[in-house]
Formats: sequence, C-alpha cells, structure tokens
Amino acid sequence: MNDRVSRAIAVIGGTGPAGTGLALRWARAGEIVIIGSRDASRAQQTAETIRNRAGANAQVSGMENSAACAATDLLVLTVPFEGQAALLKQLKPSIRAGSVLIDATVPLAASVGGRASRTLSVWQGSAAQQTAELVPKGVSVAAAFHNASAELLNGDEHLECDVVVCSDDANATQVAMELAVKIPGVRAIDGGKLENARIVEQITALLIGLNIRHKGHAGIRITGLPDIAYKTG
Repeated sequence: MNDRVSRAIAVIGGTGPAGTGLALRWARAGEIVIIGSRDASRAQQTAETIRNRAGANAQVSGMENSAACAATDLLVLTVPFEGQAALLKQLKPSIRAGSVLIDATVPLAASVGGRASRTLSVWQGSAAQQTAELVPKGVSVAAAFHNASAELLNGDEHLECDVVVCSDDANATQVAMELAVKIPGVRAIDGGKLENARIVEQITALLIGLNIRHKGHAGIRITGLPDIAYKTG
C-alpha cells in the first residue's frame, strides 16, 4: 500500500467519542470516511456534524454497521468491550474477504460496572485477539489507537502522542501506521505481534487513572529508539 490510504475507512461504532474523534481527524486529512452505527440515522447525523467541522471538502457518510462493513475493506472498530463479541458475530457475514480490521477496543472494567482504571482478563489474551478469533478467515487484524485521548481527538490541537500498532500481518501493521500519522502530532510504532496488544490495552487503564488523578489527557511517548522506528506524517 502507498503512503496515502486510498480506500474508504469505515469506523464501526463511529458515533462514540473515540470513533468520532478518529473520523474527524481522518476527514480533515482528506480521507473518505464512513461512520457505522447500529442506527443508520444516528450515523448520518454524526457524519453531518463531522463534515461541518472538517470543512466543505470533507467526504463523510453514515451507514448502519453492516452496510459500512460491506462498503469497504478497511474497518476500524471503536466499540465498548461488552458489545464487541456480539457485534462482530452479527457483522461477520458483511465483512469482506481480505479486509483489514483495526481494533481500538479496550477491555475496561467500567464496561461491566467496575472501575475504568482497571482492565478485565480476556480468555484469548486481549480484546484484539478476541476480534481475530471472531472475524472471517483471511481478515487481518491490527490493534491500535488505544492510548489516544478521545477528548483530544475531538479537538483541534496536535495530539503529541505515539500510537503503538500490534499485528501478526505486516500489511495490516503498515495500514494502521499510515492511518495513525494522518493525525497531526502522532508518531506510529510497530509494536510487534498481536499478542502484545494486551500490554497496550492495559496501558489505557493506567492513563485513565492518571487523568482522573491529575485532571489531564495523558498519552504515551516511546523514547530512545532509532529514528527509523518512528513513522511520522
């Protein structure tokens, strides 16, 4: 794949804070974005809001989740953990063969009535590994965007954070890294195999705790690597 993401990006569960923030940033970068939701009208309303913020040339549409999956082979999953498995089972027939799915799901205890600053144990090892088990054979899964603040994504400032991408597929890693650096201030780093996603997911809970304690919007920066390890926009 070249340096520009050239196909539409379907943000599944795109009406929540993380989904709208990512969609806004990619729309501003000139990408074609599809907002997916259980409710097509809500997806369309969210798309209109993003278009109004992103500028007259923004290409953003809204669809029901299954239609969004069928419309492109580049999917970004931004749903709460408690609904992840059921949604993927529902969408499985609509996901194209050969698709790349980028999963930003974090198994936070808050999803099931616990504390947001604690993660749940996932039998497969991580939320991303659970996704890999549930999608159709031949779909490549990457884990990314867990540690980017949804509030900052929905703003106008540079994020000044790193996005660690984990995947067992080199192409999926490359695609996710290219999407990450569309966001001003973000650097992307190859974090290795998909099994490492459990570590990245757990960092999110730590950051939430820091944000609550210090009333901020913490991200992460990885230092000390050679320049070639960091992909920038």
